[in-house]
Amino acid sequence: MQTLLQAAAMVPASIPSPDWSGFDIPLPWGTLRIHAYALCILAGIVAGLWLTSVRWARRGAPEGSVWDIVVWAIPFGIIGGRLYHVVSSPDAYFGPGFDGTGDLSLIPQIQRGGLGIWGAVVLGVVGAWIGCRRSGVKLSAFLDAAAPGLLLAQAIGRWGNYFNQELFGSPTTLPWGLQIDADNPNFPAGTPADTLFHPTFLYESLWNLAGVVLLLALDRKFNFRRSRLFWLYAMYYTLGRVWIEAMRIDDAEQIELFGITTRLNVWTSIFVFLAALVAFILLGRKKRTGRDTVYLAGREPEKADGPKAAAAAGDEVRDPDTVVSDSESRDNLPDNQNGSRRASVPTEEAAAAPAGTTPGPDATAAGKSGSTATGTGPEAGATK
Repeated sequence: MQTLLQAAAMVPASIPSPDWSGFDIPLPWGTLRIHAYALCILAGIVAGLWLTSVRWARRGAPEGSVWDIVVWAIPFGIIGGRLYHVVSSPDAYFGPGFDGTGDLSLIPQIQRGGLGIWGAVVLGVVGAWIGCRRSGVKLSAFLDAAAPGLLLAQAIGRWGNYFNQELFGSPTTLPWGLQIDADNPNFPAGTPADTLFHPTFLYESLWNLAGVVLLLALDRKFNFRRSRLFWLYAMYYTLGRVWIEAMRIDDAEQIELFGITTRLNVWTSIFVFLAALVAFILLGRKKRTGRDTVYLAGREPEKADGPKAAAAAGDEVRDPDTVVSDSESRDNLPDNQNGSRRASVPTEEAAAAPAGTTPGPDATAAGKSGSTATGTGPEAGATK
């Protein structure tokens, strides 16, 4: 018992600030700085792509198409995320009140942090749409496959805020409070140096990981299609983002609506949640028609063993159950002279019978299964 108490006393009563934020790679002309923030974003992308590729393959998508799509979606997403951050936190780039005192050269420096999820999702979907059209697959099917992976990428990428010591919450005395270096530019001015802050990056990371498990479980049970799982992802994420965003104390654009002034990201989350809810309900009311497929109309691959493939190979496609012999077709035709069914065409066996004898039933049956006889008599000619 005493050992457990000693071990508990050694556990820190807070989350320490990171003492590492990246490393340098020596180059002939200087050094290349690899930031921990970028590594977290990259790790999130890799994990999200892995989960998406597994789910995409299980839905019958063409092999390798996931890479043809993400090569468009990822660059578009990064650009969109950066643009949204610049718009939602413009002071550093344009100056307070857009007075021109900001530094525009900071806009492309994403290694310093600052990617807005909403811009990343919107432009990322545009890039995914381009990739899907080029690959001949449905965007809605890809969004459903990618939704859990997108949430997983966000859960891992959020740890970049920890290494940058940014986007933390208000002061707290909770044992999991986050330490921030007092000399860090993000440390609130006039705050005691030993102040702990809510680790909002950790809250969001855990919320997203729980969402991954929830989305996978719901998709397994209900088999969502037509992008409904993607809209469910949007509802879940925004639901958590509202309360997590409200805890943050970093500088952000404030918007007043309905007599309430709060951060732009809070209002964005509320509106996205409502839009996602409407889309989810409307799509659920539409009845499924036809077979679910990831392919666009007219872009489905031909089956290797289908009739088209056989015809292309020069093989004759025939159904033995529906093929009728030529002799049977003529046997079923009525005789023009007396209106009765014409007798079967004599076979070689019947022709070989002695003159003046009548072929028996066995010979007649054999004649039906044999080849049609030729000759000059009316029995061998066409029906008159």
